[in-house]
Amino acid sequence: MKRRYEDVMDSEEETLYDEVDSGNESSGDDVDFAMDVGNSARERQPDIDDYPFEVLSTEEIVQHMVDCIKEVNTVVEIPATTTRILLNHFKWDKEKLMERFYDGNQEQLFAEARVVNPFTKPAIVARPKYRKQQSSSGTEECEICYTVLPGPMMTGLECGHRFCTSCWGEYLTTKIMEEGVGQTIACAAHGCDILVDDATVMRLVRDSKVRLKYQHLITNSFVECNRLLRWCPSPDCNNAIKVSYVEARPVVCKCLHTFCFACGEAWHDPVKCHLLKRWIKKCDDDSETSNWIAANTKECPRCNVTIEKDGGCNHMVCKNQNCKADFCWVCLGPWEPHGSSWYNCNRYDEEEAKAARDAQEKSRAALQRYLFYCNRYMNHMQSLKFEHKLYASVKEKMEEMQQHNMSWIEVQFLKRAVDILCQCRQTLMYTYVFAYYLRKNNQSVLFEDNQKDLESATETLSEYLERDITSENLADIKQKVQDKYRYCESRRKVLLEHVHEGYEKEWWEYTE
Repeated sequence: MKRRYEDVMDSEEETLYDEVDSGNESSGDDVDFAMDVGNSARERQPDIDDYPFEVLSTEEIVQHMVDCIKEVNTVVEIPATTTRILLNHFKWDKEKLMERFYDGNQEQLFAEARVVNPFTKPAIVARPKYRKQQSSSGTEECEICYTVLPGPMMTGLECGHRFCTSCWGEYLTTKIMEEGVGQTIACAAHGCDILVDDATVMRLVRDSKVRLKYQHLITNSFVECNRLLRWCPSPDCNNAIKVSYVEARPVVCKCLHTFCFACGEAWHDPVKCHLLKRWIKKCDDDSETSNWIAANTKECPRCNVTIEKDGGCNHMVCKNQNCKADFCWVCLGPWEPHGSSWYNCNRYDEEEAKAARDAQEKSRAALQRYLFYCNRYMNHMQSLKFEHKLYASVKEKMEEMQQHNMSWIEVQFLKRAVDILCQCRQTLMYTYVFAYYLRKNNQSVLFEDNQKDLESATETLSEYLERDITSENLADIKQKVQDKYRYCESRRKVLLEHVHEGYEKEWWEYTE
């Protein structure tokens, strides 16, 4: 039977995780063809075998959190909910927490984590001034709704601030449901930053939907803060990956999505995480809009207002009301000396005009270079999406071939070919990101040769797989497909090994 959070809390406290919603709606019956025909993700990604990782379901994530809390709690011997707040403060780094707990100032530690020191005697805890309003009849006035209520209907935290259970419930519900706050809900008293512990939340919140949302927030915070855990980025997947150490290596979720553990993006060998991050930002932001403006417009030489040429005449008049300068579009010099020879600019080679033209050409060249690599990157991305659709058609071809007296084993070459084709497409896609930032040298030329060879072979393999297979050409197609996917696999390996060798020997220099 699965242990839950209540195992590490006092028996009288309510469990934080009575019911854990894994969010996994699929029964497992509707499986992708990539799973149906046999090869696992690890078999298709041999470079992940030496990087240990574990795929955790939502229930296993909760259990892992409980185990972490209990491991620390057996040493520090403080309330479990306080232990969770401390661990969250240290991003679930148990060693760092232990070091601060025993080697540092404990009072300062608890203050930084925004919890009351559990070793402080209750009498020392400062009581708020309004507590004197407690009457001899055992009633108190809630400082939020100003209702006078019996003492048992009032509750609070270790900081001493007490409010009625109704106000507490509304306050916590608002924080959880509207603000999406979980582990950082502070005391309802103004100016008090002491955090509300899990047991208090679950005791005061009665709505099951709010409790479930709180559980999800706590679980999500545990994964987000823990450097050794990462959610699977695939849509509708609720699994997380657990590793022993952080490295930019591929991991495969049970949903078969392969991604880089270090950055969370789809596995992007051979480009490194920091370059991919810059590339994605470059593609997403308006930097290329700025490049287009630089390449297709010029600035007025007097007031620097950006001007776009929308006619054939090179005689430009700045439309800035405070400027109205007359200048030549070609050389950016004053228009007056040009006379009637505007179509044959006689100041074309002047130093000032040459500098302006050089800046213009530099912007054009930068834009053209970006578009060259971006177009090829996007082309392989689009092709990869189409190649994934091949699995359905390949499945039909495999079934048809089995009707021509071929065994299930004999037709697996098609599935293997599509697997390798998708790997090559993905690798080629990221080689253009790598190449965009790469400075030219002898090794970069060799890299481009490897890239060209792999790209040519990949296109040929893709063409073979899209051909119609008949009983007449079956033997010929099978031989060609097998030969080509083996060649593609070897060329992909050569390319990646060359890039990795360059990383080790520091061959690569970058342009930006």
